[in-house]
Amino acid sequence: MRRTALVAGVLYLVTFLTSVPTLQLYQPLRNQAEFMAADGSVAGVLGGALLEVGLALACVGTAVVLFPVAKRQSETAALGFLAARTVEAALILVGVISLLSILTLRHEADAADAGTPSLITAGRALLAVYDGTFLLGQSLMPVLSALCLGWVMYRSRLVPRIIPVVGLIGAPLLLGSDIAIICGVYEQRSSLAGLAALPIALWEIALGVWLVVKGFRPSPILQPPPADADDPAPRPESLQQTVRR
Repeated sequence: MRRTALVAGVLYLVTFLTSVPTLQLYQPLRNQAEFMAADGSVAGVLGGALLEVGLALACVGTAVVLFPVAKRQSETAALGFLAARTVEAALILVGVISLLSILTLRHEADAADAGTPSLITAGRALLAVYDGTFLLGQSLMPVLSALCLGWVMYRSRLVPRIIPVVGLIGAPLLLGSDIAIICGVYEQRSSLAGLAALPIALWEIALGVWLVVKGFRPSPILQPPPADADDPAPRPESLQQTVRR
């Protein structure tokens, strides 16, 4: 279980380290007219896309590693956590595809077509796809993950309860923020959206650090099952002896 905790903690830290830099690396994409017309390097966008591929793999990895532990407390919550992380990874990859499509348009456009309205419109449409997948994948799915895994960690006491409490409090805050963004109350990249996402970020960072440094705390769900748990039915020999008696 110490190895399981270590791997899960490292993967959680990887999800954080691969998601934060992309906010800056994708900044040139926000001005599509200038980006499509420029001849500069696209290394930053490519680097961000590679980081997000790693993010998607790490998301699935956390669910796969923690599922056998979480299902000892609640199989329903464990399945919900696994499903949420898998959907999150899939949406991240869809977003990466949309960004790579923008780079393909930029690369294949002739010099005369680089700044045309049609090309700029196509780039903006693909960028809107990325923003949508980001909202659903990297903002909404972590809400479900925090509710499922946070409940398991809180009930089992595998980590100090203050850590899952942060996630359980942050989940409805981030959900409300996502609904506000969808309804057009404020922008997706506004300061309010960042503040709403902060508790979930703290929950995932704290969980990753604790699992790496300390591992799981002693808990009844970590105890091995009884020796006869897999064979509860009486053996034929014992049944024959009972009949003879």
